[in-house]
Amino acid sequence: MLDTSFVNMIGAILFLVAIIHTFSTKKFEHLARINPRYSGILHLLGEVEIVFGFWAMILILFMFGIEGKESAVGYVESRNFTEPMFVFVIMVIAATKPILQLSRSIVLLFANWMPINKEMAIYFLLLTLVPLMGSFITEPAAMTLAAMLLGQNYFGKNMSNKFKYATLGVLFVNISIGGTLTPYAAPPVLMVSATWDWDIWFMITNFGWRSAIAVFVNAILVVLIFKDSFKKITIKEDQDTLVIPLPVILMHLFFLVNVVIFAHHPAIFMGLFLFFLGYTTAYKHYQNPLILNEALLVAFFLAGLVVLGGVQQWWLEPTLMSMNSNTVYFGATILTAFTDNAALTYLGSLVEGLSDEFKIALVAGAVTGGGLTVIANAPNPAGISILREHFSENTINPVGLFLGALLPTCISVIAFRVL
Repeated sequence: MLDTSFVNMIGAILFLVAIIHTFSTKKFEHLARINPRYSGILHLLGEVEIVFGFWAMILILFMFGIEGKESAVGYVESRNFTEPMFVFVIMVIAATKPILQLSRSIVLLFANWMPINKEMAIYFLLLTLVPLMGSFITEPAAMTLAAMLLGQNYFGKNMSNKFKYATLGVLFVNISIGGTLTPYAAPPVLMVSATWDWDIWFMITNFGWRSAIAVFVNAILVVLIFKDSFKKITIKEDQDTLVIPLPVILMHLFFLVNVVIFAHHPAIFMGLFLFFLGYTTAYKHYQNPLILNEALLVAFFLAGLVVLGGVQQWWLEPTLMSMNSNTVYFGATILTAFTDNAALTYLGSLVEGLSDEFKIALVAGAVTGGGLTVIANAPNPAGISILREHFSENTINPVGLFLGALLPTCISVIAFRVL
């Protein structure tokens, strides 16, 4: 048996160090540029997706040293890595050329019906329609689609950092709250929906309509604030004249939909993914290079969070349970910025006798704070991985993300606590 109290203390310290590390990645990237001799290790430590996996490895090494191989391996095997595996698979499939072209066509179709210029219309839809679609295709898939399409047209070198960070903040917040129309798409909802018997109607009446209002208000505000910035944007026409046959698109949709349906069954969705890899190899003509590297890094980040998060229950649970239904909302919103929101709601699901008001407040707070930091919501690392190349030194400043997400988070607070 592990010395639980000592391991918990080590785990809490390493968790704090990992959080500080996530706010320091830009510094590591800068050090890598000015210290070529150590650029390899410094660049590695500057990858935000590496952070939690790296410190999780340190935790496991501590466990090996304290109790030996059997206990350390037993702890790792007791963790549930379904979510990191699912995010890896859904990212790769959602970022393929047929899915992106289909999504782009749908967005353009809706944009043509809107009484504003095309640049604003597409931007608005990427921050509203796609996040709300996340309630059906899952948040990681929605994040991948929105980030890829935003990066293609709205994150050019001529756009200001203020615009980029504001867009990133709205995207992350809207993805976090936009997945609450159904009980299976948002990770913090997924952790409790079966235990608390929450169905689609419950989600729509208690979360969905409030989330939809906040999503639209957030997008409208960022469009109004940066309306002059859209004059610098020219929507790139699709340079690829290759017409992808309908059967190819339908096959990609088949894989995407079935991976979503079997999101809780890694043996099945990983089998589908292997079949998908074979299919894309057979039809290379209709593919872009798969984003395997980016998706693996995101999965590594989330897996590290799972390992480190497993030894945080000793302080997280009593902290949450000491609050009433009103304070737990704001407590969960704040705590989410420093730990994965799904971990908070999962701990709540383990406690017996909670009131419905408390349960709703806990989950609402968890999704409200889901855009404040890279670790707040499982899809956030996917968005970071896709969009960071558009920022200086290929690094997204955590402070910039926090400030960009602050206003849309406040709008979400109003939607959930005032409306």
